[in-house]
Amino acid sequence: MLSRVADAIYWMSRYAERAENVARFIDVNLHLTLEASGQATSWAPLVQTTGDHHWFTERYGDPSAENVVKFLTFDREYPNSVLSSISSARENARTVRDRISREMWQEVNEFYLMVKDASTDPASLSEMSEFYGRVKLSGIHFQGVTDATLSRGNAWHFAYLGRMLERADKTSRILDVKYYILLPTVRDVGTTIDQLGWTALLNSASALQMYRQQYHVTTHENVASFLLLDRDFPRSIHHCVLEARRSLHALTGTPLGTYKSEVERLLGELCARLDYGSIREIMRRGLHEYLDTVQLSLNEIGAAIRERFFATSAAAHATEPEG
Repeated sequence: MLSRVADAIYWMSRYAERAENVARFIDVNLHLTLEASGQATSWAPLVQTTGDHHWFTERYGDPSAENVVKFLTFDREYPNSVLSSISSARENARTVRDRISREMWQEVNEFYLMVKDASTDPASLSEMSEFYGRVKLSGIHFQGVTDATLSRGNAWHFAYLGRMLERADKTSRILDVKYYILLPTVRDVGTTIDQLGWTALLNSASALQMYRQQYHVTTHENVASFLLLDRDFPRSIHHCVLEARRSLHALTGTPLGTYKSEVERLLGELCARLDYGSIREIMRRGLHEYLDTVQLSLNEIGAAIRERFFATSAAAHATEPEG
């Protein structure tokens, strides 16, 4: 497969996944704002955890709910907003329409038009949760159409690799939101606002029902373990990294458990850290610090993929995943 084609398919998938996951990211805080009556909710950390807070401050200044929602959702100048991400996904899909299925093109186009139309007349803050629900469903539909209509060749593996790496990165950030936002003080542990926060977090990752099938009690340690280390839940970081490694080795032909390139080594190393991770040890040392190292590893893996597969491609993209 030509590197420019592989590049476009990989980024089409990443950007579509990014649009969906940024909506999930915002929804964590929005649900808490709407459900925790009388409790003040800070929106500044939501921008800080993207790594783009300097950009936001220059353009908006005050981190009000309305400004943060506008920045992360509809700002065309911000390359990681929902609108910018799905626009980039659509543009990449357009350049490889002859390599993807007609249904994939139709789905990503409808996804883009839905977000674009919403940007011309944004809903009120209290109504945005419904919009984010539509964004999440559109992302799921695009994923389903891709899996149902694309042959399991190199194109599918590049799309799947991009999707899994993007999802792992965004799940880590969604989980990080809890420690930045949803637990304002140590005094709130075990209180109603604490439980609302964990429920909002699980809902944002479409994880609440699967979590409750495995755990009978909602605790910070159990939720962190489920979203970080569970091997079977499709939005957990561990599951995403394992699936990304599987597609990477399908593309390179290198047997699992071995490596011949830097990207295979880096991805294998991250898998090993998660394979043998202990949630108690992670929590003892600091969940935020651990998630930070995971995000840095994912950024390194993304750079290594570009070097291994796309170095000769002339295609340019707005940004790498947030660092």
